[in-house]
Amino acid sequence: AEAGDLYMWGWNESGQLALPSKALAEERAQAKDTGAGDSPLLPQEQPVAEDVAFISIQAFPALLDLPQDLEVTGVSCGSRHTAAVTRSGELYTWGWGKYGQLGHGDKASSDRPRRVEFLVAEGLRAEEVVCGPWTTYVCVQELG
Repeated sequence: AEAGDLYMWGWNESGQLALPSKALAEERAQAKDTGAGDSPLLPQEQPVAEDVAFISIQAFPALLDLPQDLEVTGVSCGSRHTAAVTRSGELYTWGWGKYGQLGHGDKASSDRPRRVEFLVAEGLRAEEVVCGPWTTYVCVQELG
């Protein structure tokens, strides 16, 4: 939208719409249950809550929940992940991360937008982003 708001809709199996994904919640629960050396989860710690409204398909546009001071200037979608550039030059990614395409230094998936800290640490400003099926390309400018 003109004000920098981002609306999302469609398939959300991998959290690519930044809406609660049952598949990702179950994946997190399984990873914690099978973690080496981890203590068992107590009932109140279960990551998959019964009363959470998981969304597999979002049939109509839903406003992306970003902090109010962030305005989106560009966005791109891969097969199962999404990336957005803000007016301040930050890059946020979310969705399926199996191949590291979210840029957070791991292969974790996320149904919440997360800032790519690497760009901030390197003094780089995101200008444009393009997602491929399992990749993310970002055009940056050096700050300074």
